[in-house]
Amino acid sequence: MESVVQFTGPRQVEVATHESATLPSGHLRVRTRYSGISAGTELTAYRGTNPYLTRTWDAEARLFRDGAAGIEYPVAGWGYSEVGEVTEVSPELAGTPGMPAKGDLVWGIWGHRSEGIVPAERMVGHTLPAGLEPLAGAFARVGAIAHNAVLSADIHLGEDVAVFGQGVIGLLATRLAQLNGARVTAVDALEGRLETARAFGATHTLNARTDDVAERVREATGGAGADVAIEISGVHPALHEAVRSVTVGGRVVASGFYQGDGVGLRLGDEFHHNRVQLVCSQIGGVPPQLSGRWTVERLQRTFLSLVAEGRVDVKSLVSHVVPVAEAAEAYVLLDERPADALQVVLSF
Repeated sequence: MESVVQFTGPRQVEVATHESATLPSGHLRVRTRYSGISAGTELTAYRGTNPYLTRTWDAEARLFRDGAAGIEYPVAGWGYSEVGEVTEVSPELAGTPGMPAKGDLVWGIWGHRSEGIVPAERMVGHTLPAGLEPLAGAFARVGAIAHNAVLSADIHLGEDVAVFGQGVIGLLATRLAQLNGARVTAVDALEGRLETARAFGATHTLNARTDDVAERVREATGGAGADVAIEISGVHPALHEAVRSVTVGGRVVASGFYQGDGVGLRLGDEFHHNRVQLVCSQIGGVPPQLSGRWTVERLQRTFLSLVAEGRVDVKSLVSHVVPVAEAAEAYVLLDERPADALQVVLSF
């Protein structure tokens, strides 16, 4: 039997069971060990704010269409940060270069389910690097999201970068920006996360609730403002403060998943007068100017290599490992008590 986490309605979670399917040709079967919960994207479905619940994404036109929902409850098997053991390989794949073998530990995307049936082409090169703890494999995708934001920021050695939002992805962005040669100011509303940000390389930290962030960033940069801001919390007022914090002609990378109308974002103010560049970073692709050299696959592999080399710490970000049977409690924790959690991982 297969166990699958699903949302049956807003803030309603259950673990359903199904008969295991027969493995089709061209696929691998993977028994899940860990699956990381995304405290951003997944909570939009959990809370009922995800745009797909009210509109349909037209992939050809690249537009959302009103009038019908793209997804409906129950929403099953969300999750994009899995690691597990290959238990079955379609026979015709034997000997394919780079193909994981039975017994290998692999990382990938197959959702919060006890086993994944995954197309083989998506798993080539996805064997966990030697010496890496299995739990670290659950960070491949979130690490790639952070790395993508840093690539979009186009950071140069010695530049000042403000990172808004110090959840898991924001903390990883802080570390990667620091590795890239930036002086990082980390911004968040939770003091515990700011303390972690200092351990991840932030030179300065600011509390979004108590500090005048834009003023303080300018004070720290001789009045100029940050060269770049990365906004990764998905909160419109934070995006506005990121715009206020950068220098004339500075760049703001919007990497959060924003919900609803942009209340608190005033584009007639500093954005207009300081000619701020506003760019989007989204894991569906890499920055266009780098698409000849970088891919999402390379982002993921590069991030895991940095973890394997000891240059990025992910172990300390895991605050809770929760048995899948208690998945509902895990979502309540992230939704209602975010100060008590960082990366919550389901174990199978």
